Amino acid sequence: MRLVRRIIVSLIILTALGAGQAYSQTKDNWRLDGRLIDAVGAMSDGQFEKATKLLDEIVIADPGNDAAWYYKGMCALYVRDVKGAQDALKKASEIDPANYWYKDRLALAYSMTGEDDLTIATYEELLKEYPKKNDIYFSLVNLYLKGNQFDKALAAMDQIEAVFGKNESVTATKYDILLRQNKPAEALKVLQDYNKEYSSAFVLTKLGDHTLAEYNDSLALVYYKEALDLQGDYIPALLGEGEVYRIRRNYVDYFSILDKFVDDGQTEPQAKAQYLGMLLQRSEPRFVQNFRPRLDSLYDTIVARHPSDSTALKSAGMYYYATERIDKAKNLIRLNMEKNPGSLDATATYVQMLGYQSDWDALITASDSALVRFPKEISFYEMKNAALYNKKDWQGIIDNSMKMIATAPGDTSVTIPALANIGDMYYEMGNEKEAFTYYKQVLKSNPDYSPTLNNYAYYLALKGKSLKKACAMSKKTVDRNPDNSTYLDTYGWILHLLGKNQDAKAVFKRAMIYGAKDSATCLGHYAAVLEALGEYDLAKVYRTQEANKKAEGKD
Repeated sequence: MRLVRRIIVSLIILTALGAGQAYSQTKDNWRLDGRLIDAVGAMSDGQFEKATKLLDEIVIADPGNDAAWYYKGMCALYVRDVKGAQDALKKASEIDPANYWYKDRLALAYSMTGEDDLTIATYEELLKEYPKKNDIYFSLVNLYLKGNQFDKALAAMDQIEAVFGKNESVTATKYDILLRQNKPAEALKVLQDYNKEYSSAFVLTKLGDHTLAEYNDSLALVYYKEALDLQGDYIPALLGEGEVYRIRRNYVDYFSILDKFVDDGQTEPQAKAQYLGMLLQRSEPRFVQNFRPRLDSLYDTIVARHPSDSTALKSAGMYYYATERIDKAKNLIRLNMEKNPGSLDATATYVQMLGYQSDWDALITASDSALVRFPKEISFYEMKNAALYNKKDWQGIIDNSMKMIATAPGDTSVTIPALANIGDMYYEMGNEKEAFTYYKQVLKSNPDYSPTLNNYAYYLALKGKSLKKACAMSKKTVDRNPDNSTYLDTYGWILHLLGKNQDAKAVFKRAMIYGAKDSATCLGHYAAVLEALGEYDLAKVYRTQEANKKAEGKD
């Protein structure tokens, strides 16, 4: 097996190097050749350090060994030492400038560091020696386009046509380049010239799209129909024809085409969902309302055609949700999750929908189920906490938050909010001592964590204790979040308790601008400050607003 492997590696070397260098069959050269074979073998086994060491020995003994420099460069590429790869491959190319692979890989190495000018120069040099290698042309075209060298890109495409003849891909590329140069007439002529010589549903559809964009829907329809005469199932042409009917408000023919489109077994469900999604997005609400039965039929067909496809089920579910058929939407989104249990997106969509619907019991169950399949996905713990909060299950949130910490013990983006939640829940349960213990733990890890700074400060203020400490903490939150009405309310209230009512008033005026008017508590606090300042008429206004918000259930 060792002998066979050495023979295979020898053949790899000869193939890669082409004619290569003719070495005299001295004992030393035989030894170096054997070492080169060992090096390439090590490289092919992924032993890049060993291979590089062997190749270094070869180039020291024989600096003109282009093969050794080439493989040294390849090893460097494998370990992402791009500069080392460039130096070695450049050396190999200098020794044997006629070797295609040396320059090709050197161009690759230049491209990896964004050295487009060197990459282009290397490819252009290659092209002189290998004018019939079309992949070089396309590599150059992409580089020219990247650098907005449109004339050079067009010249390269013309050269491809001269060497290999016209084809759809070259025609489409030339068309796109001319459009990018804002030369629509020349771009159109490229398509027309091709169409005079060849029959292509692709190019005819491009012609249809171009003329439709120029508001010539009659000519566009001619092109689309001609394309469909050539290839009856060519979906881009079919959709182009449909677009003409839509523009003309010929909805009977338009929906007839959409029926064919969504029922087509060869078209990917992603393309169908994307098209219908764009249709809904750009249509007026009256269109969706007037043609709801036809749209329902289209989405039902997608689901029937692709009963297990996540895109089909999700798009249909979201359509029914947007048109307020909630039960059907929920069934489709749940079915998507059941049919695609390994899809995080499918599960997350279902869980989120339950949250939007305030279906807290179902959300808890779904979150637990999701965590069985995706135990590291913190968002499901967070969704469960939201449900538990709305059910006022404070102990449930504590237990769930403990699991979050155990899931991501070293991730402070998870552990700090979880610890803060635990502290908040202990406070809700009346265990102030335990709550403050957790708050201190949070602030020890992150002294600037605003949610805990705010809550800790507010609860201290309610006790009437450590007001200066509470004020300092609260000021931190306002400095970092100057537009947060909750934090402003806390800070203003503490200033009031410290007897700084004029300062408190300024803070509350800002709080009112940023949403505090929606909170009965904030309104009541502001009224108290105004009363302390003797501004009773204005205070009465805010007391009335406070009563109204309480009646609405907005504490």
